Amino acid sequence: MYHYIPKNVRMQEDKNLSEIKVGDLKIIENKELSIWEALIPIVALIGMLAFNVYVYGDDALSGSNQFILLMGAAVAAIVGFLNKVPYKLMLEEVGENIKSTSSAIIILLMVGALAGTWLISGIIPSMIYYGLQILNPTVFLAASLIICCIVSIATGSSWTTSATVGIALMGIGNALGVPAGMTAGAVLSGAYFGDKMSPLSDTTNLAPAVAGGELFEHIKYMTYTTVPTIIITLIVFVIIGFNIDASGSVNTEKMLLGIKDSFNVTPWLFIVPAIVILLIIRKTSPLIALIIGALLGGIFATIFQSAIIWDQGLRYDVTKVSSEFKDYVAWDNVSNNNYQSPGVYTLISKEEGVTMSKPIVFNLPSSKTSVTEKFSETTTIFKDGKEIGTLNLMAQPTNFLQSAYFSVMNALTVETSIQTEDERLNGLFEAKGMGGMLGTIWLIICAMTFGGVMDAIGALAKISSSILNMFDSIFGLFASTVFSCITLNATASDQYLAIVVPGKMYAKAFKDRGLAPENLSRTLEDSGTVTSTLVPWNTGGAYQSSVLGVGVADYFVYAIFNWLSPIMTLFFAAFKIKIKQLVTK
Repeated sequence: MYHYIPKNVRMQEDKNLSEIKVGDLKIIENKELSIWEALIPIVALIGMLAFNVYVYGDDALSGSNQFILLMGAAVAAIVGFLNKVPYKLMLEEVGENIKSTSSAIIILLMVGALAGTWLISGIIPSMIYYGLQILNPTVFLAASLIICCIVSIATGSSWTTSATVGIALMGIGNALGVPAGMTAGAVLSGAYFGDKMSPLSDTTNLAPAVAGGELFEHIKYMTYTTVPTIIITLIVFVIIGFNIDASGSVNTEKMLLGIKDSFNVTPWLFIVPAIVILLIIRKTSPLIALIIGALLGGIFATIFQSAIIWDQGLRYDVTKVSSEFKDYVAWDNVSNNNYQSPGVYTLISKEEGVTMSKPIVFNLPSSKTSVTEKFSETTTIFKDGKEIGTLNLMAQPTNFLQSAYFSVMNALTVETSIQTEDERLNGLFEAKGMGGMLGTIWLIICAMTFGGVMDAIGALAKISSSILNMFDSIFGLFASTVFSCITLNATASDQYLAIVVPGKMYAKAFKDRGLAPENLSRTLEDSGTVTSTLVPWNTGGAYQSSVLGVGVADYFVYAIFNWLSPIMTLFFAAFKIKIKQLVTK
């Protein structure tokens, strides 16, 4: 009925690690499953997603698409039951799929934490400040592309590139008035160019491993398709830059003043991103590098941004309402008995017949410097005209270390916003911390559930083998590989599966036609690695749209390098350009 085909390559499932280890990752074939049955869950999923996006529009990724992915998994499970696939096997494959994304999920959380501390430390605002002076809308997109190419080649990671310089470039682009989708497209085009070409990249190591080739020969052979693609992309962004309608360059002086009034801007802050990039270049785990970057951001915030520490972290130790009074009184504008944040709080009676000699009004001020004054209020409480006691309340402000702890921990974990006098900047200086990544994590888990069930019932292997059988020419072989990679990115929702499954399925076919493994490994990267970010429910698309704050639909057209790469590899195949033959010894 079904059997396991051993794989001899297993990728350590972290999007930023460059290590590959040998293991027993499996492709499941189900001989009883027909191609039409294998396509049922995909057709159902596409139909449900299309309807859901039509109904919800841009809010579809807020939760409804996640549930649609689970519904797609349910359809796949029904097909599996009808083909006698055990329920336990489906659960095991789902579990393995979700387990494989654990490192990516932790990285997502650390990216959210890093963005928060890099905001309050002034790192991102300083990048925007200096970027506004150097860049203008005409050259911005082309410069962003080149910057991300360099950083991604150095780090070997598109994810780290978008999470560091990518975030800063998004802020600069917004300040210049460049549409966010354009900026994100330039960032991703550069980030994935470096991801493909860097020997530090995990996918760059994975592709030749599954194809049976050698790393540096693979990189050399990729230059034939990748370099023309990035040159075309650069030319397009230069043309867009000369024709862009952006007004941000006109009023940047006011924005620069707004940044300097709110942050202590200094080049010393760039020590932190430099350390993070250096760590990754030296092959430190990206997860460790991001954690170090987030913590250093918090430390630099306490050193350079004392005003923000006080503004974001000042709290008051307020005497709680004692138990004998809590049934009679309440703060009129506070929930969950949280009276510690700066603000105006009025204590009022909440039971009929309860009065006070005077209402307690606490005006706990926010401040950009230390607050030493204590605040105390006293009132007598009456119940039906009878005195039942006296309530004494006091508010004690936190010191600098306490305020620093509050501000840094909040930046790491929850939403942080820095207000400036220029309203245009307020949207730039917001970060959501680790909490802001939970929606993306939810999406990844649901996508992995769908992919796991599809793998368990043998649908992924059936679709790949059926596509292969449709073509008998060399161009057809390349085309089927490209189509399989893109299809798996859309169905299995993970770029690693989009490389590993076609790589193992087509390796023998390429060899039988006398083609060197570099042809396959190049095609896997040209169509598997780069298109993952174009699928909203793929781990790549979910991650990048969350980190950059731009929907996939908004940046899709401008991610030129990503969608042009598979077209370029098919062009080379069609005209038999640089099709390396297998050398037999």
